[in-house]
Amino acid sequence: MSKEKILVVDDEQDLAKLIRYHLEKNGYKVISADNGEDALFLTRKERPELIILDLMLPGIDGLEVCKKLKADQALSNTAIIMLTAKGEEADIITGLKLGADGYMTKPFSPKELVGRVQAVIRRTKTVSTTKDYIEIDGLTIDLYKHEVTIKNEPVPLTLTEFKLLHQLAGKPGRVFTRDQLLDAISGHETFVIDRTIDVHIASLRKKLNVFASRIITIRGIGYKFRE
Repeated sequence: MSKEKILVVDDEQDLAKLIRYHLEKNGYKVISADNGEDALFLTRKERPELIILDLMLPGIDGLEVCKKLKADQALSNTAIIMLTAKGEEADIITGLKLGADGYMTKPFSPKELVGRVQAVIRRTKTVSTTKDYIEIDGLTIDLYKHEVTIKNEPVPLTLTEFKLLHQLAGKPGRVFTRDQLLDAISGHETFVIDRTIDVHIASLRKKLNVFASRIITIRGIGYKFRE
């Protein structure tokens, strides 16, 4: 059975060829573009399941490509992995806010890239935008009952902690910025700042016991729930 179609967008031809080789070696169908305009055209024409998108592109840059795709209802569910250079932390945060599913910092190993591609495709196939009931290795989160249990033992969480856990565990592996997490808990706190997230995450980790290590800090950006 054929695997998913992936669009590789990078103007560094040697790197693009290397990425294509390793993806095709793992059974994926690969198409490519070396600029933002062609990336948008091919996405609309070919409808790839995932785009590997370099941020530094001639013409329309990667962030603008991401923004246009996420604003298009027909294409907004297309998964995107951003390729960034070291020191582009601000661009990473912007891309994640726009809806990118993850990022990789150059240089990276082909094995790491393939693993990230597999994880993102698996996640987009199995995780809906909102999940009412989540079960991960003995941890359960019931949105309707507003309950969290670990091996059937209840875990008392505040409303804020519950919303943070539901947001993170609902899309394991995806990096959420602090601003995105602030949006997830908004509506019941009159004043929230970045530091609020860190405090609540620290409290949540204490209560999760053995699952504390599943909440990973992405320095300078935010948090993710380890797959």
